Amino acid sequence: MIPSLPEVQKITVIFRTYDTCEVRPGPNLNMIVGANGTGKSSIVCAICLGLAGKPSFIGRADKVGLFVKQGCLKGVVEVELAKTPDNIIITREIQVVNNTSTWFINRKPTTLKTVEEQIAALNIQVDNLCQFLPQDRVGEFAKLSKIELLEATEKSVGPPEMYQFHCELKNFREKERELEVNKDKTNSLEKMRQRLERYKQDVERYHERKRHLDLIEMLERKRPWVEYENVRQQHEEVKQSRDQAKEELKNLKEMQFPVKKKIQETEEYFKNLDIKIRDKASEIKDVSQKCKQKQDALEMKDKQIEEIHQALRMKKDEEMDRQVKIHNTQKMIEEWKNELSTMAVSADLQPQTDAVNNELKKLQEERANIDSDISDLTAEKMNQKREEKRITERLGQLNNIMNMKEENLKGKFRDTHSALMWLRNNKDKFKKKVCEPMMLEINMKDNRHAKYVENHISSNDMRAFVFESQEDMEKFLVEMRDHQKLRVNAVCAPAESRAESLPSRPIEELHRYGFFSYLRELFDAPHPVMSYLCSQYHVHDVPVGTEKTRNMIERVIQETKLRQIYTAEEKYIVKVSAYTNLTFTTNTSLREAQFLTSSVDTDERRQLENEQQDINNTLKSLDMHLTTLFETQKHLEHRDNELRQQKKELLERGNRRRQLESKIGVKYDSLRQLEEDAISLEDEYQQANVKIKEINTQKARLVTELMHHIKNCISLNILKADLVLQSTTVAAEKNRLESECNEGSVQLRAAEQRFCELDERKRLLTENCKELLKKAQQVCKLSPDQRLPKEFQTVCTKTNLHMSLKFRMLYTILTSPAFQALPTTLEEIDAFLNEEKTRASCFTGLNASVVEEYNKQIEEIQQLTEYLEEKKKELDNYKQNISQVKERWLNPLKKLIEQINGKFSNFFSSMQCVGEVDLHVENEEEYDKYGIRIRVKFHRSTELHELTPYHQSGGEKSVSTMLYLMALQELNRCPFRVVDEINQGMDPMNERRVFELVVKTACKESTSQYFFITPKLLQNLTYNDKMTVLFVYNGPFMLEANKWNLKSFCRRRRRLGRMDEQ
Repeated sequence: MIPSLPEVQKITVIFRTYDTCEVRPGPNLNMIVGANGTGKSSIVCAICLGLAGKPSFIGRADKVGLFVKQGCLKGVVEVELAKTPDNIIITREIQVVNNTSTWFINRKPTTLKTVEEQIAALNIQVDNLCQFLPQDRVGEFAKLSKIELLEATEKSVGPPEMYQFHCELKNFREKERELEVNKDKTNSLEKMRQRLERYKQDVERYHERKRHLDLIEMLERKRPWVEYENVRQQHEEVKQSRDQAKEELKNLKEMQFPVKKKIQETEEYFKNLDIKIRDKASEIKDVSQKCKQKQDALEMKDKQIEEIHQALRMKKDEEMDRQVKIHNTQKMIEEWKNELSTMAVSADLQPQTDAVNNELKKLQEERANIDSDISDLTAEKMNQKREEKRITERLGQLNNIMNMKEENLKGKFRDTHSALMWLRNNKDKFKKKVCEPMMLEINMKDNRHAKYVENHISSNDMRAFVFESQEDMEKFLVEMRDHQKLRVNAVCAPAESRAESLPSRPIEELHRYGFFSYLRELFDAPHPVMSYLCSQYHVHDVPVGTEKTRNMIERVIQETKLRQIYTAEEKYIVKVSAYTNLTFTTNTSLREAQFLTSSVDTDERRQLENEQQDINNTLKSLDMHLTTLFETQKHLEHRDNELRQQKKELLERGNRRRQLESKIGVKYDSLRQLEEDAISLEDEYQQANVKIKEINTQKARLVTELMHHIKNCISLNILKADLVLQSTTVAAEKNRLESECNEGSVQLRAAEQRFCELDERKRLLTENCKELLKKAQQVCKLSPDQRLPKEFQTVCTKTNLHMSLKFRMLYTILTSPAFQALPTTLEEIDAFLNEEKTRASCFTGLNASVVEEYNKQIEEIQQLTEYLEEKKKELDNYKQNISQVKERWLNPLKKLIEQINGKFSNFFSSMQCVGEVDLHVENEEEYDKYGIRIRVKFHRSTELHELTPYHQSGGEKSVSTMLYLMALQELNRCPFRVVDEINQGMDPMNERRVFELVVKTACKESTSQYFFITPKLLQNLTYNDKMTVLFVYNGPFMLEANKWNLKSFCRRRRRLGRMDEQ
């Protein structure tokens, strides 16, 4: 019998855990049973990937190449679908190298698009959770929104056109929203028309304002010309007055000429007299200078005589001093002779001096030894200080690493860090040693190996405190968990230390496999921590290998019989079956290290702390020794000073007689020298008188010359006085003439001042005229050489050959018809101008854009009117289409949901629970907001609650999901359904009830094919003859599929049972 719907008839796979596998499911319920890890879900993956599903939908990997069995370069999935008239075989070859797939239909190459079209034509939807529910996405069904659940249900069990009608309605509604927006545009059109009326008034006001502004412009253009004409007339008047003043000034200057000529002659004579007076003054100055020189020479001669007298007085004083020195020397010699005659012969002091010298020598040797010792000890102290500084810096670096580890602990496990702070302040409360969290106590010898230790030790133990006493641990946990409410972990080290446990074999025997160390040798830890890790995690017997180990892993597992192995990037766990003694191997990739990347060398730290203590002790000893040496050195210095003083006194006693004899001899020599240096005062007097006489002769000659110069100076002064009298007379005459001239010049100066004022005023008016003309031309927008516009031109009726071009142009402008109608004075123009500006200011907020906007609004209103009429026709058409499609979609949908609700409610009633399915509608016109709402009640004391990811438990969500899928199953629109391990989390009672419903529903004649995957079964379940049970086993010792004989297995089981009874 050919099934009415296509079904999966055969699945052939060469990928994931299978070298090769062929599955032939039945047409109804297919129950796939197998232990975890045997490959049940691989069959689900094969169905999904073989029917053009994406890897991401399965939820296990994002690349199809990752589904190929490890070590293979290619994988194959082949799915045969039963279909009238001929079956369809879809084959997918997966290439690992470039992560691509090759597709075949009935063994012929094809494309992915063709395969997807073929699958869609058969209504197979592997991306629909209502049809295909993989293990890793079971929880996502409850997370489906009501809208998503409706769409998935339509696709799964609804007629083909139902989902299409729904999409059309959503599109129609979207179009309708776009068209309904036109209502706003209609309102906008009305507002635009109202605004246009306001614009019309503004346009009229704008034109009125424009007329006022044009008149203001004409007034402002005429005003500078009138102002220019006024100034020009002033200029002509001032020019005439200036010319008259110039003529008057000329006449006055001609009348003053004779007086000025006589004044000039007097000034010439006065200048000649002045020159003669200056010449006489120069001669008087020269003669006076010569008199001064002679007077200076006489004073110099007086100074020479005084110097001769001074030298004679000094000779007399020198002779008197010599006599006194002779007397004092003779007296001193006499006193020393008396002392020498009274001094006894000195005793022999040499033995005492030698004794003192010997003691001083010994004392100096002893001081040298002490100085050497002090120098050596000081150098040793400096060395110890430098070493102490180095150790302190290194300990600081190690403490910084510990601080980093503590910050890491605080960031990730705040409660553990709080417990650590409490422990450090309360260690005295415990009987035995308590170790801080392992992540702080463990120190890697090489940070690159931290990942092995972190992947081997659980995260809970990494942050656990390690106790040596069970009693201490319980006391700590009571304080932390009960009193301080902190979530902390604690472990107790074994009573018998395991830290020194030996591995099962030396590491050298494993070198040939690439192993280089056991885990224990990769890190340091306190004794209790290491004992616990050896006991709990066997770190002393877990080897760490390299990439070489990874490349030969099968040989390593087979030959070494190791249970745990680490390669460069993976961890392998080998388990032996308790029933078959077969080995099972699992491998996982290593996580990156998080806690142990910063390590402290505890041996180095301990050694540094010991060295620091030794240095402190050494420094104390050195300080004590140096203090003793300094005291001894001070005592020796004091004794040295005493001996030197004794030696000095002995030497002075022996040297006194020799000193007196030597001094007497020296004084006799001085006495002889003083007697030889005697001075003859009489000879000195004679020589002085001769010098003074010569100087007096020279003084008489100088006095004669001085009198001659004085007579010359007197005669020159008399001549100069006569010239001064003449100059005074001439000056008086000159002043008289100037006074007469000044009286006649008052009128001249007044005339000159008036002329200058008029000339300056004319210059200013000329410049002002130029500026006003330039301003008037700018106002009229004329350049200096540009002709006047026609509205300002007129015929000049006046004939004036002397009128300049500038004035003729002015006359032309001022007599134009346009200007003649305006006021002719500045006062009238200003008054008229202010009046027009006031009127124009009443029209505020208006500019040329008002007219442009008015015209633009008229054009926009016309365009918008045409657009709205067109859109109104479209909206009417859409509303008619929506009403037709809505009726064809909503009525079948309501019937479909009623059917689903009926079956769903019956299923829940059979489980003594309540469940409902209804169509959830927020707004009938919002078709994209329609959804299916599932409401369930598992307990009598509760109300119906919507199925959500958060409200129900995991088992309740699994039951609800399963029963909803069973309700869809009886509607029989999709070729098959797949549910993978949905019974996980159900309690045994619900699991049994759900299983019975699945068997009852999926084994009916009219239902579609069903795949139910589970890792376990309850005892005494109800089965059906139409079920197909597929047991999945895996392992290297499995029988080949063609050798599998179920009847033989049953006979053997009965035979073994009879043997057990016997």
